[in-house]
Amino acid sequence: MTRTKILITGASAGLGAGMARDFASKGRDLALCARRLTALEALRDELVAAHPGITVAIRALDVNEHAAVPRVFGELRDELGGLDRVIVNAGLGKGAVIGSGRAAANIATATTNFVSALAQAEAALEIFRAQNAGHLVLVSSMSAVRGLPGKKAAYSASKAGLDALGQALSTELAKSPIAVTTLLPGFIATDMAAKAGDARLVAPLDKGVAAMVGAIEKERRRAFVPAWPWRLLGLALPLLPGAVVGRIS
Repeated sequence: MTRTKILITGASAGLGAGMARDFASKGRDLALCARRLTALEALRDELVAAHPGITVAIRALDVNEHAAVPRVFGELRDELGGLDRVIVNAGLGKGAVIGSGRAAANIATATTNFVSALAQAEAALEIFRAQNAGHLVLVSSMSAVRGLPGKKAAYSASKAGLDALGQALSTELAKSPIAVTTLLPGFIATDMAAKAGDARLVAPLDKGVAAMVGAIEKERRRAFVPAWPWRLLGLALPLLPGAVVGRIS
């Protein structure tokens, strides 16, 4: 099945913008959301100029304004004449050692990465259930596989929650016309990843995005991307001693 009308949140930069460019090159119509409308306008103009046959609809959206999410999704659905796929990509990478007096950073990360992702999943699945078709994609993280200590603790916990949500929904909807995919990206060359890990493990943005789009198009239930080395690390991380995880995180 080809999904021709795709909504992406957090689309103004990084992985979201990268996926938008990849899907546009495949001739897909796009609905793009982010807080920064000017960045979305520039991306829309770029995509339409490069691929004149596609439609690109944009809306400013702060996913933490939960009441706005279903309204904006509904507007974009109407503008495109339907939605085949929703990619819940908007995320936050802030964090601090828990108990160090910077609770606001951890609460913001947990809210954006899980509670607001849940709000997006609610809005998307309401649309898909009404039309009895669709594909929900949740962008989690390799950090979901094992709780990471220090300033990454809240981030990994929030992404683990999203991973669990994706697994629950894919099981619930396995025999329905609605597909669910959870992506667990490793380090891909975005501003967030540049600060997150060993440079030797960071995949170029184009390679990382291509791996994500490939897994999305195959509609896999759960995928580590890029597959090498993250699929192997996904198996190894839960088995490593805590002291080793502390050193490598």
